[in-house]
Amino acid sequence: MIPPQEASARRREIEDKLKQEEETLSFIRDSLEKSDQLTKNMVSILSSFESRLMKLENSIIPVHKQTENLQRLQENVEKTLSCLDHVISYYHVASDTEKIIREGPTGRLEEYLGSMAKIQKAVEYFQDNSPDSPELNKVKLLFERGKDSLESEFRSLMTRHSKVVSPVLILDLISGDDELEVQEDVALEHLPESVLQDVIRISRWLVEYGRNQDFMNVYYQIRSSQLDRSIKGLKEHFRKSSSSSGVPYSPAIPNKRKDTPTKKPVKRPGAQDGKQMSTCQARHPQGTIRKAQNLLKQYSQHGLDGKKGGSNLIPLEGRDDMLDVETDAYIHCVSAFVKLAQSEYQLLTDIIPEHHQKKTFDSLIQDALDGLMLEGENIVAAARKAIIRHDFSTVLTVFPILRHLKQTKPEFDQVLQGTAASTKNKLPGLITSMETIGAKALEDFADNIKNDPDKEYNMPKDGTVHELTSNAILFLQQLLDFQETAGAMLASQVLGDTYNIPLDPRETSSSATSYSSEFSKRLLSTYICKVLGNLQLNLLSKSKVYEDPALSAIFLHNNYNYILKSLEKSELIQLVAVTQKTAERSYREHIEQQIQTYQRSWLKVTDYIAERNLPVFQPGVKLRDKERQMIKERFKGFNDGLEELCKIQKAWAIPDTEQRDKIRQAQKNIVKETYGAFLHRYGSVPFTKNPEKYIKYRVEQVGDMIERLFDTSA
Repeated sequence: MIPPQEASARRREIEDKLKQEEETLSFIRDSLEKSDQLTKNMVSILSSFESRLMKLENSIIPVHKQTENLQRLQENVEKTLSCLDHVISYYHVASDTEKIIREGPTGRLEEYLGSMAKIQKAVEYFQDNSPDSPELNKVKLLFERGKDSLESEFRSLMTRHSKVVSPVLILDLISGDDELEVQEDVALEHLPESVLQDVIRISRWLVEYGRNQDFMNVYYQIRSSQLDRSIKGLKEHFRKSSSSSGVPYSPAIPNKRKDTPTKKPVKRPGAQDGKQMSTCQARHPQGTIRKAQNLLKQYSQHGLDGKKGGSNLIPLEGRDDMLDVETDAYIHCVSAFVKLAQSEYQLLTDIIPEHHQKKTFDSLIQDALDGLMLEGENIVAAARKAIIRHDFSTVLTVFPILRHLKQTKPEFDQVLQGTAASTKNKLPGLITSMETIGAKALEDFADNIKNDPDKEYNMPKDGTVHELTSNAILFLQQLLDFQETAGAMLASQVLGDTYNIPLDPRETSSSATSYSSEFSKRLLSTYICKVLGNLQLNLLSKSKVYEDPALSAIFLHNNYNYILKSLEKSELIQLVAVTQKTAERSYREHIEQQIQTYQRSWLKVTDYIAERNLPVFQPGVKLRDKERQMIKERFKGFNDGLEELCKIQKAWAIPDTEQRDKIRQAQKNIVKETYGAFLHRYGSVPFTKNPEKYIKYRVEQVGDMIERLFDTSA
């Protein structure tokens, strides 16, 4: 049971809580009533706002539509006015641009091209919209006049600013590769940069808008003339310089005039555009033909100072130095053509449209190329005539030219890449002609050596070296500088069969004229041996002209010795040894054989006093008359023979000092020994009352007399 006090307290607590809950409920009820009232008010306001918006929309939409229509009308009016202004402007183009077109583009190309653009647009408008309008004819005429003025300006710029390249500048370009191992590529600046840009803009306009290609003909004609004149100027420079100073040119570069093309460094064109042009290596042997002549002079200083016999071959020593000048000039002109053609192609690529470049370049180089080819054919023709008259010195000019043409051919082929087949074939045709005439010259020379006639009046009276020998050796010496060229000449005519040299398939390529270096060397060696063999046979035949066998031996000795020394001095012996290993030994044997033949001429002198022919007598026994007479005859025969031989042989010549001393000394030893023994035995024998009549010479005097042999000055 809960006590009464606690129950009363709990009831009061519950009543208090109930009262609080009733108050809270009453507050909530009041709040809900207020919220309902506010909601009703808001709904009423929104309904009123919606009604007003609907009324506003119904009023604005028609106004908006009217405004859009008005704006559209305004835009149409503005466009119409703009079109009218644009159309009207075409009617004013002729009057606005006529003065500019009449005055021409000189000095104001930018403004002129702008006017031409306006005229072109007017022409297009009238053609599309009013083809019968008189305005169309007017702007057409103005456009044609403007185009003609641009063509004239193009011609004028090219004519005024295209200058001949000076010879000194050309020589500097083609020789630059030899002066420095590493040198920056250079290109000629044919046109000033500002002029070049104007020319480029005109050419592009004429192609794109003028529909005109005549300017390309103008371009190649002007540039072709400059190229041709530049090369001819170089050739004339050689002639003038040679005639005035004897020096073809000086590499020094003088001060250039303003109108002279200059050099400018350029980057080598990249391979990506296929327009790269390789530089031509300058290989210009100057005075090559004179080299062997100098060798001959050197040998002359060592003893070849006697007179030479005649020959039907024209002497090589007397050749005109102008041949060297012409040869060097032509070689330089070939290199100059390659360099200048490369430069012309680089210039052309900036000015001429790509699909017209090859054809224009082909036309541009024709005159200069034809000039070079014609001059080359003239050289071939001159060589052909020279062969007929046996002037092989002139034929030799073909060798350095042919070598240079073959060395330059790769650059030629690259420069002419893309040109017509007839253009590309010109250089190979010239090379073939030169190889043919060169091979003909080699064969005819060998035949002339073999068939040179034995004319008594042409033979050297003193037995010295025959001119045929010196000419033959000199010719062969000059071939040393052109071994590959001469070998190719022989191979090109399939002369291997002539010399019985089997052709190894490894030594030939697909080309009939392309042989290995080793095969060409063997072929040339065989040819040289053939010439030397022909020469030896001819010398043997010529030696029979001499009635005196001793003089014949001296003649053969001199010629054989000259041949051997010349082979050794010029290194021809190494080339001969390629196919004839014993050639040197063979010549030495021939020389020794002729010395022995010569020595036999003294037997008729020494036989008089030889011991086997001397009378035998007892010392102290008086000589019989027959014995005394025999001794007198021996002394007289010796004296007369000695005097006769010394008189005759003193006029003979042995140009080689070493050989002359050797032969003298050997003969002196033999005669002195024999005469000394004879004099010792009979000098004190009383075989005559006048011993001085028979004992005319002492042993030393005999030696002195022999020492003066082969000496016309003694």
